[in-house]
Amino acid sequence: MSRGNTHQRIQDVALELFVAQGYDKTSLREIAERLGVTKAALYYHFKTKEDILLSIFDAANRPVTELIEWGREQPRTLETKKEILRRYSDVLHRAQPLFRFMQENQATIRDLSLGDQMKKRMLGLSDLLVEPDAALVDRVRAATSLFTMHAGTFALRGLEDDPEERREAVLTVAHEMITAAHHGE
Repeated sequence: MSRGNTHQRIQDVALELFVAQGYDKTSLREIAERLGVTKAALYYHFKTKEDILLSIFDAANRPVTELIEWGREQPRTLETKKEILRRYSDVLHRAQPLFRFMQENQATIRDLSLGDQMKKRMLGLSDLLVEPDAALVDRVRAATSLFTMHAGTFALRGLEDDPEERREAVLTVAHEMITAAHHGE
């Protein structure tokens, strides 16, 4: 098995355990056991749980970084802002286990270096949605449109509905909020 595949396998198993048990309750020993390898073999790839988590986050967050870079090159139109939210919805959908883990382990994330990285990326996305001279209420609307994506993805996940319909409904609400913020309504 190639080093890349081994890394991915470690990341997948670790994330599965982090989601199921929580970060603090998961040990490197458990990850190694689940993989069927020795702890020493796991250490060859990752020295700590935080190293594993950072590698998972980096891989899943590349699309967010690319989205921020793309957004900075676009005109600050309503259509651009809606497209940012649509693309962010796609990112959340593809990385659901990681974002669910982060939602459920906020205190742990805050204590790790990952917390600062996540905060910077969220502020970067938020900056793309807020006009520099926007009124406070419009700043709140714009920032809330982004967090609506999180609330809709995680807070509503237990509903007995079609996840794709829910995703579209969440995106509709986020678009309504950014439209109101963009026009200052």
